[in-house]
Amino acid sequence: MAASKDIKHGISRVSIGIRANRGIDFTYSPSLNFEYNEQLKLLKKSVRNFAESVLGPIAKIADEKARFSWETAAELSKINAWGIQIPEKYGGAELDTISYAITIEEISRICASTALNVSAHNSLGAYPIFKWGTEEQKKRYLPDISCGKKICAFALTEPNAGSDAGGINSLAVQDGEGFILNGSKIFITNGGIASTLLAISKCKMENGDKGLAAFILESDMDGYEVGKKEDKMGMRGSDTSSIYFNNIRVPKENMLGAPSDGFKIALNALDYGRVGIAAQSLGIAQAAYEHSVNYANSRIQFGKSISNFQAISFKLAEMSTKIETTRLIIQKTAFMRDKGINFSKEAAMSKYIASKVAREVVEESIQIHGGYGYMKDLPLERYYRDAKACEIYEGTSEIMKSIISQHILRGNL
Repeated sequence: MAASKDIKHGISRVSIGIRANRGIDFTYSPSLNFEYNEQLKLLKKSVRNFAESVLGPIAKIADEKARFSWETAAELSKINAWGIQIPEKYGGAELDTISYAITIEEISRICASTALNVSAHNSLGAYPIFKWGTEEQKKRYLPDISCGKKICAFALTEPNAGSDAGGINSLAVQDGEGFILNGSKIFITNGGIASTLLAISKCKMENGDKGLAAFILESDMDGYEVGKKEDKMGMRGSDTSSIYFNNIRVPKENMLGAPSDGFKIALNALDYGRVGIAAQSLGIAQAAYEHSVNYANSRIQFGKSISNFQAISFKLAEMSTKIETTRLIIQKTAFMRDKGINFSKEAAMSKYIASKVAREVVEESIQIHGGYGYMKDLPLERYYRDAKACEIYEGTSEIMKSIISQHILRGNL
């Protein structure tokens, strides 16, 4: 009886009234809102217009020439794309994570390579400095980072340490008032163009303490060397390079957080970065879907548009459903981050499903277009190459499933 009374009071507290002969009257105002407010609608429209007018003409060229465009970087600074979530007092736009996801999605819809440059810069470079940096570090780095004067990169991966961050061999040894850093990093997004690099390295203190530490490096430091630029299958307009540390003297003021905070900083940054990669995947899928709808309505076969054939219309239905489902989980993840709720599991879910959906949607789009979809005249083959990268970097799909299952088995259902 007591339990029934508690349940009754619990139901009344959420304002669900049970009325005789009328069932349940859901007259309460829901706490969930799946509509963008006017500010978000304006943001989406503005970024879409920018992407179509500025990035549209150069997206194919960036892919073919495999180069980062500093001219485009300057244009991106005009819409504050390099400092999306950095506070205004440091020169940023100070937007929320949902706004960040919308921005990355809309840029990716036109040029995923540019979105990757922007996403890595914001989530893996700028954000950790803002989150973990001292006030002096923030004032020294964030203004130039927020306006795009300095591009950021994040260096974790090494030849023998990819998914296994514990296998890092780069080592910073305390030497008086600073550190001597040696090692190498590979597959670093923005590596060849970055002026500021957040490097995760083993750290050995003079008192014998050891751990993983994060250091803010500058590309003009003695011993800092940019190595091979990778010739990638996709995301070719985004620079990916190796970085070498040859006896770099790093001032103690350039350590981010405490000597043992490196692993925590890296995981936190990667969680945020996965929101960006999920949004990037979503933008690619959205672009392929829109191409498919337009083509299906205009392509005439057997006397009518191919959209009238169930084989095609069902593909479009599946594509649309996957995209909308993906958008919802990304929005939920962004919402959780803005509310200060642990979103690690949701970030992994978002990246896993979004990257998978991107590949599947683009694949179906190529099928709908037939022979035309396989040709370089259309951007679909570029979308396909770009989408595949999303299943690999910042944690493979297999690692995402590992993270998700660990949360589940710990009781975080």
